[in-house]
Amino acid sequence: MTDWLTPDEWRAVALSLRVSFWATLVSLPVGLLVAYALARWTFWGKPLLNGLVHLPLILPPVVTGYLLLVTFGRRGTVGQFLDQWFGIVLAFRWTGAALAAGVMAFPLMVRALRLAIEAVDPRLEQAAGTLGASRPWVFATVTLPLILPGIIAGVILAFAKAMGEFGATITFVSNIPGQTQTLPSAIYAVLQVPGGEDRAARLVWVAIMIAMTALLLSEWVARVVARRISGQ
Repeated sequence: MTDWLTPDEWRAVALSLRVSFWATLVSLPVGLLVAYALARWTFWGKPLLNGLVHLPLILPPVVTGYLLLVTFGRRGTVGQFLDQWFGIVLAFRWTGAALAAGVMAFPLMVRALRLAIEAVDPRLEQAAGTLGASRPWVFATVTLPLILPGIIAGVILAFAKAMGEFGATITFVSNIPGQTQTLPSAIYAVLQVPGGEDRAARLVWVAIMIAMTALLLSEWVARVVARRISGQ
């Protein structure tokens, strides 16, 4: 099995898993907050926030990668600040790949979470509030358990999207083997080499297996959580 892929290809697979994991983990708290705001709150600029959240789905991924580069690159407004004050460099680093993947996956996560929150009867939250529970406590004890299947769905969607992200990632962090070369970037790289179709096919099968495993696992976990919530 270890001879099936070259060491560089295994590193690309491992890096993709690492990037997708951190992109999903860091996005989840922010996604929960944004989804809850869109589902429950009324405020000025709500349509604008909704548009900004879903903008990466509409823009070409290369445009998103370029915007990340001019914003978080070493000469970008945010990137220069992070570099000078905290020594954090995102451009052309695996952390930048995680940022790009997280940005591209964020809309799918928020949409799944928002639908789950909107499916919860607000009267349940209001009833808990009338009993003296604070909003954070109501969310933790009432809303959160009810939206767990939606959270799982959002996490898996975001993870799968992060695993397959290519355009924004290669624009922002390039395609450096062992450093920023993720699985999609590795597939692209081997396809540029004459006779690389067989290597590309192996990497494609790896991507399919990872995606299917994640989807099947998420389906199973969501069913288990749903049964426990319903008391069955």
